[in-house]
Amino acid sequence: MFEGTKKTVALTLDGQEKTIKTHANTIQDIFKELDISLGEEDYLSLAADTEVENYLEVVWKPAKQVQLIDDEQSKTYWTAHDTVKEFLDEQKIILSEHDKLNPDPTKEITEAMKINIERAFPVKVVDGGKEQEGWSTSTTVADFLSHQGIKLNELDRVEPEMTDTVTADTLVKVIRVEKVTDVVEEPINFAVVTKNDSGLEKGKQKVVTEGQEGRVSKTYEVVLENGKEVSRKLVNEKQIKEKQDKVVAMGTRKIVTQVSRGTTSAPKATQTASAPKSSAKEFYVSATAYTAGCNGCSGITATGINLKANPNAKVIAVDPNVIPLGTRVYVEGYGHAIAGDTGSAIKGNKIDVFLPSKSDAYRWGRKNVKIQILN
Repeated sequence: MFEGTKKTVALTLDGQEKTIKTHANTIQDIFKELDISLGEEDYLSLAADTEVENYLEVVWKPAKQVQLIDDEQSKTYWTAHDTVKEFLDEQKIILSEHDKLNPDPTKEITEAMKINIERAFPVKVVDGGKEQEGWSTSTTVADFLSHQGIKLNELDRVEPEMTDTVTADTLVKVIRVEKVTDVVEEPINFAVVTKNDSGLEKGKQKVVTEGQEGRVSKTYEVVLENGKEVSRKLVNEKQIKEKQDKVVAMGTRKIVTQVSRGTTSAPKATQTASAPKSSAKEFYVSATAYTAGCNGCSGITATGINLKANPNAKVIAVDPNVIPLGTRVYVEGYGHAIAGDTGSAIKGNKIDVFLPSKSDAYRWGRKNVKIQILN
């Protein structure tokens, strides 16, 4: 009779099915008979104080300890749920689409499991000069770009370094670098060459050959960053057309005035105080101007004249092979002067007149003038 009065109960204990016969009055009494301690967080399909009836079905799942690390904040929980997702839903923990969860939400809960949530934060990225916003967790720049689907070409640069960790304050810059070839044609300027011509009167000029510009093709390797040129390197140069210098004949023939015998000469014009005697040797030269403070000038002439101390001195630089140093001269438009200086660019029929200021020198420019040798 004792055995016949027992009730049959179907138990599912942590996934294991078991059928027992018992005289226990409540479900809690059944678990005491089985020596199973019920925890507060355990799952029980019926209340523990439910009276036992024949053919009663009871499901019990023991709670497992879980450590949740949410954005580096750690907390321990007990749960009887089966999966990570069910546990997060139970705790009302919401994830954004950019947050990173480990392990996968479908993963089964195990004892002492660690669940790690990395909260995503917005990060600014400038790709090729265009700004956009992405989301990232605390990962490297390389992983961040990969998650954003940003691919790098061979020459592209990234700031900061690919191995640096991304933070909320990080500005990721992708500099798009490319090399292109640029071929340009450039002119070659012709020079003006002068030559003496005894067939022309002194002071007259004649163009013998017109000048023509040449052409050169230059190939450059150009580096562009975000579409803007940052460097240019000449890699090849090829002459397409040769230049032709302009040739100008300068007259050197003197005009001699014939006076008929027995005819009285006309009275001579009165000379000004600065005019030289007409019997002096004279010819035309190309004249430029310089100052005591010009680039590379010391202010002391080749003959020792201190031009800075004597700003009103009348001195010209000459080619000593044409006009010896120390020669007194008269320069048209400049006046009496002394050949007291030389210059690397002063060759042949060229002179450089000294002027006290740069503005005077600029106004002088370059001109053809008559020069007379006085001694």
